[in-house]
Amino acid sequence: MNFIKKNIKKIITISLLYLILAYVTNITSIPNKIIIFENEKLKLGQMFGITIKEKGDSVVQTSNINNKVEEKTVTLSLFNLIDIKDIQVSVVENQKVIPLGNIIGLKIYSDGVLVIGMTEVAGEKPYEGANIKEGDLIISVDNVNITTTKQLIECVNASEGKEIELKYLRNGDEYTTNIEPIKTANNEYKIGLWVRDGAVGIGTATYYNPSNGKIATLGHGIVDIDTDSLITVESGTITKARIAKLKKGVEGAPGEIKGSLLEDEVIGNININTGFGIYGNVYTTSLLDLNNTEEMDVALIKEIKKGPAKIILALEDGIRKEYDIEIKKIYKNNTEDNKSMLIEITDDELIEKTGGIIQGMSGAPIVQNGKFIGAITHVLINNPRQGYALFGETMIKQMNN
Repeated sequence: MNFIKKNIKKIITISLLYLILAYVTNITSIPNKIIIFENEKLKLGQMFGITIKEKGDSVVQTSNINNKVEEKTVTLSLFNLIDIKDIQVSVVENQKVIPLGNIIGLKIYSDGVLVIGMTEVAGEKPYEGANIKEGDLIISVDNVNITTTKQLIECVNASEGKEIELKYLRNGDEYTTNIEPIKTANNEYKIGLWVRDGAVGIGTATYYNPSNGKIATLGHGIVDIDTDSLITVESGTITKARIAKLKKGVEGAPGEIKGSLLEDEVIGNININTGFGIYGNVYTTSLLDLNNTEEMDVALIKEIKKGPAKIILALEDGIRKEYDIEIKKIYKNNTEDNKSMLIEITDDELIEKTGGIIQGMSGAPIVQNGKFIGAITHVLINNPRQGYALFGETMIKQMNN
């Protein structure tokens, strides 16, 4: 009997510890900064004993933290007795945006140059012993900041064979190493590293915000193919693009918008590359071809409904057209990635042109009931008519973060 009692006590103790751990984990997982719209409630989930109060003594309900203010600090309190955590709440005014659908070019330069391979130089391996490897990001040579491949080549050549100091990042940590360049038969100096300084591609512009001159594109980030991580932006440009061909998607093989960047027609710059899209400033609004466009309210997630909606695309001669889609599922609680809605292309004309969703259509804006609700982000490989989309609300918050 005592043995059974002891075991029951152990089980109860372990269960309580797991509950406490889960409780603490839920609280610590709440971000330190939250962005909400004016008419949106602050959602932190149901946690027993947790109240929310303004920084000070006045207790407020979550539904009241939507006043027209720029910032407010609230405190999570246990039974209104023990303060646990402060959260900065930024209230964003309800905004109007112009959905675009333009096919654009994107050119990104990373914060440093990425090592993508090694090679011998005149039969030697100058990088041996330097502890540098593929995936490392070189950020300086002899304390000179490096952002392009050209800069790295110039610094290595300027050494004239003398040992140079490299600073590089690996998994966010900074390291320092030394390499002695080798002279080649062409009287150039090399360190035996293959590097890349950015990425170039074609995508779709999602919306333009006339109140602040900002632009959102893609709905997802640009990821380095070698490291599978987001490229950190040092600089970048958004340009017009010319469509050369539309390759239709079929089951098992996604289609593609093939084209080229019009590098002399710069729409604006790129500020940040995120998992929820690429954002920047517009310099030349005339290149966005805003004729016959209109501002729309941004729908809150709770306003989006399953059923008919439309996407906007400019696939021929830069002329925007609306195409029918259906929203099949809505993942209202998903704020962790850019797969917020499952959508299906239902427009016969678009299916005839593209087979459904194809590469390069990422960022195509979605509208429903006269409001901007989101952007296409992914295609389902085994069913190109279906794919995922990101909430417009999430994109606005990302732009304001």
